[in-house]
Amino acid sequence: MEPELLLVLIVGLVAGVISGIIGTGSSIMLLPILTYVYGPKEAIPIMAVAAVMANVSRILVWSRSVDWRAVAAYAATGIPAAALGARTMLVLPPHVVDATIGIFFLAMIPMRRRCAAYLRQLSLRHLAFAGAIIGFLTGIVVSTGPISVPVFLGYGLTKGSFIGTEAAASLTIYITKTLTFQSFGALPFATLAKGLTVGGSLMVGSLLAKPFLLRLTPETFRHVMDALLLGTGASLLWGAAS
Repeated sequence: MEPELLLVLIVGLVAGVISGIIGTGSSIMLLPILTYVYGPKEAIPIMAVAAVMANVSRILVWSRSVDWRAVAAYAATGIPAAALGARTMLVLPPHVVDATIGIFFLAMIPMRRRCAAYLRQLSLRHLAFAGAIIGFLTGIVVSTGPISVPVFLGYGLTKGSFIGTEAAASLTIYITKTLTFQSFGALPFATLAKGLTVGGSLMVGSLLAKPFLLRLTPETFRHVMDALLLGTGASLLWGAAS
């Protein structure tokens, strides 16, 4: 096995465990490694395929807790928005993709905290509105989990119901994104195979995460998320500038 692939799989396993506990973070952790190994243009389709598998595993673990009405409201607007966002990403130059994602991740540190402070008692209508915005952004920047997290928490979901519902809603977005890449020739078999391999490591990590979920405090969640965003955003900006 090539050292680069082994590194990707190890990080994928760790990312799967962390995302299985806090509901997001796998794309944030993996993207710098995938970008370094495969380049930004190929890294994003690989991550899209892997994200589909990661979300499937979280749904399987928490299937009895999924709020399907919330999923339907979010997906109704998120699916077309994600297709538009993915098409937009494909026409951007690689260095612009790197810089855009890096800036977005850094901006999400204060944005996530502001969202968490203001999003309370959200309805299905609010979820549909959020789906349109977050779906489009996810089509471009790989992951918007730190923004979608306070949205689903604001709807009143917690722990297993939050993990399962957010995963099911995100799954519709990532399937749309993957199909968009495939329709525009950005997902050849070699890229698909890499995505499936990375996704396998994420799935294993997600299955291992369930026993740890109830032990995570809200404060630990916030610190872990901010650290992931800071490290990933800085590394992508460094790559775009070099």
